[in-house]
Amino acid sequence: MQLRTDLALEQKEMLEEERRLPPGVDSDEIQIGSVRVTRIKVKDEEGEKALGRKPGTYVTIEVPPFSDDAGMDENALAAVRRELAALLPDEGTVLVAGLGNTRITPDALGPKTAARILATRHITGEVARSAGLGDLRPVAVLAPGVLGQTGIETSEIIAGSVERIKPAAVVVVDALASRRLARLGCTVQISDTGIAPGAGVGNRRQEISEETLHVPVVSMGVPTVVDAGTLAYDLLGGEPPADRELTEPRGASMIVTPREIDLLVDRAAQLVAHAINCALQPGLDSETLLSLTDG
Repeated sequence: MQLRTDLALEQKEMLEEERRLPPGVDSDEIQIGSVRVTRIKVKDEEGEKALGRKPGTYVTIEVPPFSDDAGMDENALAAVRRELAALLPDEGTVLVAGLGNTRITPDALGPKTAARILATRHITGEVARSAGLGDLRPVAVLAPGVLGQTGIETSEIIAGSVERIKPAAVVVVDALASRRLARLGCTVQISDTGIAPGAGVGNRRQEISEETLHVPVVSMGVPTVVDAGTLAYDLLGGEPPADRELTEPRGASMIVTPREIDLLVDRAAQLVAHAINCALQPGLDSETLLSLTDG
């Protein structure tokens, strides 16, 4: 049975359960207070085949559950900011794209994050200096919606924007699927290999990556759903449901999301957006950035 997950960490865990982590995959882990950071490096074709992930870096940051505290965990913020900054070029315009559908709460992480990003590409010269913002890095923000709303592939909208503004890098934010309920609303994944929107829920769209856009692409996401079949497999101790109709009635794949998903998505968007703002504008302190973005 195929266990659906967007998290490289979970793919690695499944390989370790089978005792077959290949030499082409490196991993290290650090603990910072209540935050655990796992860095996975897929080095070659052997690692790619085993992990089912393109060669590159995958960082998983496990944070205190967003539902537990209305405040922003400083260790979590620092870890996400640091890991993101390490994958981005030091200079040049950055395009931030929030993927997803605002009308479907588990899929709204991207647009909600985009709404909190400090857009600065238009603030230049005397305007920036008079506002005390002379050291701003140029940042553009885009929430392209979904194909069913626009009739245009998300990748096409982003590619057109990249061609026009020529950023040094693109950051894409999207909701993810996890294998385990315990990882919903308390995990952030960052990768330098891009993203295929909708892959976690079986609706894979055109890839957004350095290969397709010809600029570095860093993807960020928080798992908000679990595939019902995958969940049943784990609850049954590693056995697929005897009756597939229980998890796929009438052949329709089902997903599971927490009852407090509105709260989780809002707080996840706050953390991800603030971490992006802090990583892109190191000359501004956290409080100033929050005041500028109503975070």
